[in-house]
Amino acid sequence: MSNFPKKLCVPIHSPLNKLDTEKQTYGCRQSNPDICRYCYIEGICAFSSKDEICKHPSVKWKKIYKGLKGEENEIL
Repeated sequence: MSNFPKKLCVPIHSPLNKLDTEKQTYGCRQSNPDICRYCYIEGICAFSSKDEICKHPSVKWKKIYKGLKGEENEIL
């Protein structure tokens, strides 16, 4: 991994941050940010946004988010 800010590199299964939602994460939860197509894009990537929010997490994030939130097994 390159020289990404360590505080913004968050393992994907880490406990949720109060800023995490199904569509965004605080920091970057990519296992390898170097290959993220949105890396360092202003307003989308946590590394280049003032709010340190990733606005385009991985496709699997929504399911992981629900699992971490305890909603994975709920019936809709």
